[in-house]
Amino acid sequence: MSRSGVRPRTVSVLLALGALAYTAWVLELLVQTGLDPIRAYVSELAAADQPLGGLFRATDLAAGLLVLAAAVCALARCDRRPWSLAGWSGLALFGAATALDSRLPLSCAPTADPVCQARETAGLVPATHTAHAVSSSLAMTGALVGVVALTVAARRYRWGPPLATRLGPALMGLELLATAWTLASVAAFQAGRGTWSLGAGQRLQVLLVALWLGVLAWSVAREGRTR
Repeated sequence: MSRSGVRPRTVSVLLALGALAYTAWVLELLVQTGLDPIRAYVSELAAADQPLGGLFRATDLAAGLLVLAAAVCALARCDRRPWSLAGWSGLALFGAATALDSRLPLSCAPTADPVCQARETAGLVPATHTAHAVSSSLAMTGALVGVVALTVAARRYRWGPPLATRLGPALMGLELLATAWTLASVAAFQAGRGTWSLGAGQRLQVLLVALWLGVLAWSVAREGRTR
């Protein structure tokens, strides 16, 4: 998995901290946000008109920068086999796009505010809504590339547990299913056919990414100890 240079422990710590920051949305279980977690996009928590928007934008920025730093460090020390290179590059894209996403917040919460939804449908919202959709899509694309490629790399290149065991592929499969649910829900909402529990699907999607990052951090740390 590695060549030389950056220590695995550094990559592991950055990944673990990034995974923790990426789960900051669970604070909605403890505080009143006014948003329905079954229906609302996760990113609506960070909307400009939300009372805790600044907090969630800050944690998104931290998560993105931490994962980006981990991926850049890993790229500096990893082998150049295709699956490894693709996986760490995907995580770099995920980190960069997540950080950018935090700087392009929604102006309002469309699933909770009918006026916001109507303005969004009519194209009367700020351009940041479109930019946010693009950066969010890039972030999740990078995450999926990272999850799939590094899980395959762990098994193909015999990196060892836990990513190379059943846990890695199980999380990968669940992530793909959660992504399919989220995409179908977004399409239904945009077509005016309800939310299809969009919020629940997206929260499962981002939770699984965070769990997988934690497993990756654990695997990198174990590799560093064995070496």
